[in-house]
Amino acid sequence: MNMKRFLFIGILLMILAVTGCGTSGKEFNEVLYDSLQNGHTTREEVESMFGHPFKKGVQNGKEIWVYEHNKYRLIGKDTSKDLVVTFDDAGVVETHQFMTSQPTSQ
Repeated sequence: MNMKRFLFIGILLMILAVTGCGTSGKEFNEVLYDSLQNGHTTREEVESMFGHPFKKGVQNGKEIWVYEHNKYRLIGKDTSKDLVVTFDDAGVVETHQFMTSQPTSQ
């Protein structure tokens, strides 16, 4: 391998290492959060708005869906956002909360 090619690959790898980032979870549209209504929004409507949840589980006997998206950066701040939705026995939203590491307008 000639020296110019070796130098180019080295510089490219350094740039990727310095600016690299990773993600976990699944992107979702947090703007739709205000559309959720406890006691009214159904499981099907939640899935229609946000897609299939990143995680499903049970909390205090209630079905819970978690939407989560995290970005990790070598330089700069990591970001995260989480939406947690709990359903009653009829499949209707009982509680919901949104959390983010970013400043919010509220």
